[in-house]
Amino acid sequence: MKDTYGGSREDYFGLLYLEQEHQLPRDRAIRQIAFGGNDFGIDGFYFDLSRRNLYIYQFEYSDSYARFKTSLQQLIDTGLERLFVSPGKDDSKNQLILRLRSCLVENRNLISQIMFRFVFTGDPEQADKSRVLEKLREDLENKRYVIDSFFPGRSVSFVIDFRSAGGRVGVTPSPHTSAKFTIPMSNITSVRGPEGQTMHMGLVRLIDIHNMHKALGPRFFHRNIRYGLGENEAVNRAISEALRRIIIDQAEPPEVFAFDHNGISMYVSHIEPAGAGYRITDPRMLNGAQTVTTLAGFLAKNEDNPKLKEGMKALENIEVHCKLMTQADDKFVTRVTINNNRQNPVEPWNLRANDLIQLGLQDKFKDDLGIYYERQEGAFGQLSEEDLAEYGIKEDSRAIQMVKLAQTYLLTDGQISRVSGMRQFFEEDRLYENGFRQGRLKADSRFVVMCYKVQRKLKAITAAIEQTGQNKYWFVSSARYLVWALTCQALLNSDKLDEIADQHGTSMSLSNDFSNLLSWIATARVKPMLKVLLDDPEYAAKAQEGSLSFLRSDKAFEKCMKYARDTWGWSHKRLG
Repeated sequence: MKDTYGGSREDYFGLLYLEQEHQLPRDRAIRQIAFGGNDFGIDGFYFDLSRRNLYIYQFEYSDSYARFKTSLQQLIDTGLERLFVSPGKDDSKNQLILRLRSCLVENRNLISQIMFRFVFTGDPEQADKSRVLEKLREDLENKRYVIDSFFPGRSVSFVIDFRSAGGRVGVTPSPHTSAKFTIPMSNITSVRGPEGQTMHMGLVRLIDIHNMHKALGPRFFHRNIRYGLGENEAVNRAISEALRRIIIDQAEPPEVFAFDHNGISMYVSHIEPAGAGYRITDPRMLNGAQTVTTLAGFLAKNEDNPKLKEGMKALENIEVHCKLMTQADDKFVTRVTINNNRQNPVEPWNLRANDLIQLGLQDKFKDDLGIYYERQEGAFGQLSEEDLAEYGIKEDSRAIQMVKLAQTYLLTDGQISRVSGMRQFFEEDRLYENGFRQGRLKADSRFVVMCYKVQRKLKAITAAIEQTGQNKYWFVSSARYLVWALTCQALLNSDKLDEIADQHGTSMSLSNDFSNLLSWIATARVKPMLKVLLDDPEYAAKAQEGSLSFLRSDKAFEKCMKYARDTWGWSHKRLG
């Protein structure tokens, strides 16, 4: 059929699916499928008059759920607007979009539910566990207002699910993040944004925010840049002390809390007036995680304190300034999240927590090794063993952390000079996007974990080198990043790389065998390279003067690798 309809072989997977799933004759199914690109995240559709369901499909002839990332993003960025708001903006006059639009207009009063179905040949339960797809699915759900604008005066529900070509569906075919809360709100002010965004501001009871957190758990913080950081942080200690004075000691009135607190911000997918407040759908914290988690910890710590029961009235009267934002795209929400968190000390890497590459890495380490990647600061400590097991984490003793992972990538790239300036790395888009490039998602996760764990043994590695000649290798502690980089290259260039990776790259634990291997590498491989480096005419005089900055240079790494190529036949190995 390609000579007539074009497209690729994969496009006909969707055609066969429509024919079989909905018992459509081919001459009808062929008009409800996209062939070729420019599909805006939509590959096909079908309207079931008897069920009043409109099915909108994306097909991937693959067992990898990661293939849906691009199509979901297309649907979020342009697809919904093209379909429900402005189909005329498509200069290419995509026939599938025009036919689907015609179906929508013709059956506007009949459609009761829209089903977004993502069909592939893999396991839909794995797709449901993907952090990337979870975020994109939530972004799609948050654009419900686009669909609502097409159906004024009535509510048309929509469901997003992943399913296999054989009929298997994920754990929850309906949106599992949907939750509604009614909250009183006083002193309300509303503001309209430049592109239809809406923000409602007022005073909200802290106990109502706490109840949302209890109901939603970790999902409440999915849009935030970090989780609660614990009582050791000065800000959290201050919040805990303020709660004690108001609730336990009853030394201060509840009203003072709002004066002393910066307030919180949330994004909600839908908001409507309800009595003296609002009914909100799918709230997500943008700023205020420290307040919420500190309150939860305070209540747990004092659950046996009789004064807590006496002070519950005071707790119920504590209010905070609250901003509720809705009808905004993901880029705008990200901007608001970052700017709302600038008032408290936030590291530049925290602001990258919700980037798609970070979500993709979290999926990768989970899928490949069952290891948790802590892209949101403090997240790992907030999750119970049950939470981790449900997510698919097998190795729950330690998490991979973003900054250390970035250092691992940079050092295996040979960018020794970048490692001491991690703030600049995360602040500058060009540096960050190269360091966390898409190729990292294709690297062997065993190799990454193996190289990542080297930093945990750096002290022992440098000590092993220094002990072979204390006066001769006195400088080695100043070359720790270079030592880390060269140790990684020794591992990656080993003739037994796969065997070593199977033994030491599948978990976060440090075995004695791995420690012994690193000690051997230190003395048999890294030490000779360092000796050659210090004997190099360019560096010998500097070393004698105690000027050791060259040990933190990219050029020093290159000189060591040249010796390794000439001596052991190494090549420079990168992690993606």
